[in-house]
Amino acid sequence: MRIGIDLGGTKIEGIVLDENGNEQARRRIAAPQGHYQQTVETIAGLVTALEHEADAAGASIGVGIPGAVSPASGKIKNANSTWIIGHPLDKDLEARLGRPVRIANDANCFAVSEAIDGAAAGAATVFGVILGTGVGGGVVIDGKVRTGLNAIAGEWGHNPLPWPNDFEHPGADCYCGKKGCIETFLSGPGMARDHAAQGGGTLTAEEITSAAAKGDTAAQDTLARYQDRLARALATMINILDPDVIVLGGGLSNIGGLYETVPRLWQDWVFSDRADTPLHKNKHGDSSGVRGAAWLWDH
Repeated sequence: MRIGIDLGGTKIEGIVLDENGNEQARRRIAAPQGHYQQTVETIAGLVTALEHEADAAGASIGVGIPGAVSPASGKIKNANSTWIIGHPLDKDLEARLGRPVRIANDANCFAVSEAIDGAAAGAATVFGVILGTGVGGGVVIDGKVRTGLNAIAGEWGHNPLPWPNDFEHPGADCYCGKKGCIETFLSGPGMARDHAAQGGGTLTAEEITSAAAKGDTAAQDTLARYQDRLARALATMINILDPDVIVLGGGLSNIGGLYETVPRLWQDWVFSDRADTPLHKNKHGDSSGVRGAAWLWDH
């Protein structure tokens, strides 16, 4: 049995999978925002409850977080749930639960979930992409997450948008301290900002997508710019990693036109006579993160 925990900003979700990946139990509870020790206790309590429900005592435990464990300090860094930054979350959970705990970035968990039994099942090299409030990514090779020496493998969102035009340069400020990061263009807030800057009004990414489907010209133009930027950004990942499959997750992965248009557009930017890389929508949706956390242990 495997237990996966997905630590989010507002909720903590847990799941139990059997050896074949079948769900045996699932629970979702509120996250104790702003309180580190309460977070540790809440996760431990959730694990105990899942073990009882699924008769899974001694199950392996994997935890997905919106951040990473720093190889330098052993403490959490780059986390949206800021109250866990600077703490050795894996060690504290291990001490509390009395067994090893594996922690990975939530985008890595998404990628491994889709690589094991999702939209990229059976593929040797998978690049999993999160397009939501932020832009993240994870690399899975032969079913295993590649974290990297600095624990930043797959963090394509904090590279500059490639081949920018005059309108796109230097780009908006990013929370990381740079300008023009891919995340500032391809996140949901980035799309909304672009739409407003072009005179389309104040709409969310979901509202823009809906308006485009109803024939709103300004919204359609915004989506066209978004697709072009996504194609350029993913082309650089194909040039570097050449994955067998790219899988999209996050709220913006629900934009249906991406899966036909973006691969057609990236042909102009991929360093090859032809780019055959498949672009797939995720299979497990919001469950990919918690399922991937469970799959962090060897299978």
